[in-house]
Amino acid sequence: MKSFLWLIVGVGLGFVVAHKLNETPQGKQFFSSIDKKARDFGSAVSDGYHQREAELRSAIDGD
Repeated sequence: MKSFLWLIVGVGLGFVVAHKLNETPQGKQFFSSIDKKARDFGSAVSDGYHQREAELRSAIDGD
């Protein structure tokens, strides 16, 4: 139970620090950069998934 409490405290402090950091121009730029990288990664995963799905469907329909 004590570890869980420390986890909650850590998460809360992390949110507070991130919020304060996001109020600065450098912080906004940093989070914007992180957001772009995360979206690019998600898009690449999605594209790969759809490409592989199409390959598998083609292989199944080809039999």
